[in-house]
Amino acid sequence: MATNVKLADDLVAKAKRYGAIHHRSTPKQIEHWSQMGKIAEENPDLPFSVIKDILISRQEDADEEYSFD
Repeated sequence: MATNVKLADDLVAKAKRYGAIHHRSTPKQIEHWSQMGKIAEENPDLPFSVIKDILISRQEDADEEYSFD
């Protein structure tokens, strides 16, 4: 369910720039940052690279067969 929230113009502008770099919409970029922050807060000892790998693995298709070429 979508919910409207008020966000600082600066945050939205930064999300728009970062989203464009990573081929995400502005709302998806903010959602991505939110997920990263949630994982970091729940697991303060995890390095950023591990958090990033967690999010990447969640995006991959579980049915996709991996080839070890």
